[in-house]
Amino acid sequence: MRLCHGGGVDMNKKILYIKPSAYDTMNSQIKRYLEKYKDRATTVDVVSMPRGPKHLEYLYYQSIAQLEILKAVKKAEQEGYDAAIIGCFYDPGLYTAREICQTMVVTGPGEAAMHIAAVLGGRFSIMVGREKWIPQIYSNVCKYGFAAKLASCRSLGLGVLDFQMDPDRTAKRMREEIRYAIEHDRAEAILLGCTMEFGFFERLQAEFNLPVIDVMLAAFKHAEFLVGLKQKMNWYTSKTITFAPPEAEEIRSWDLPQDYGLGDIWD
Repeated sequence: MRLCHGGGVDMNKKILYIKPSAYDTMNSQIKRYLEKYKDRATTVDVVSMPRGPKHLEYLYYQSIAQLEILKAVKKAEQEGYDAAIIGCFYDPGLYTAREICQTMVVTGPGEAAMHIAAVLGGRFSIMVGREKWIPQIYSNVCKYGFAAKLASCRSLGLGVLDFQMDPDRTAKRMREEIRYAIEHDRAEAILLGCTMEFGFFERLQAEFNLPVIDVMLAAFKHAEFLVGLKQKMNWYTSKTITFAPPEAEEIRSWDLPQDYGLGDIWD
């Protein structure tokens, strides 16, 4: 707990960013990036998956990855984290993760970024990687209640693993599609619709003079905000109906931890 400006108290927040793909070469870079924008009393750790696909562009890959994602979320709560972020714009397993946690905050880039964009502009456009992504992203837009706020989804023609490989090409395609979204789709805010599109928003925002939302940062700042609500007002995910959790005793009685390699997360 630290004193903040004006004599208030800045409470410690411990956040885990879960990169739901099975490579760790960018973990330290992502950690440094998040630390650049964190609140003073926030600590952040970054983990990736021990096995599974290296991106989640396909529904099949998402299905395979979700077991490890949910294990990481539940383990984070056991280890005392205040929040976990599922670091993919598809928000894979987000609602399931909220169901299995007791009071820990769980958020994702898609939901967080859309909430923020809906406040900052009348309508927003999403810069997606490939056309393949659009149906699932649009489904999430509708599920989260923002269909009327969506101006367009614009495809960059790039995959998840391409964005950071050639930043100049990525920035060029972003500029082209953002300009079209503003001039033709009448977008008032832009979402960079993949966590691997991180690091571009500041120059694009300065160039186009409207909110350009880095979805990785949106999820991170949303997590800090929600943890603050829990710490100061004791507001956290309702466990009454939608996110009522399964009984740990039932899970253990069915031998699910042994059958699915869940370890001790349900002990």
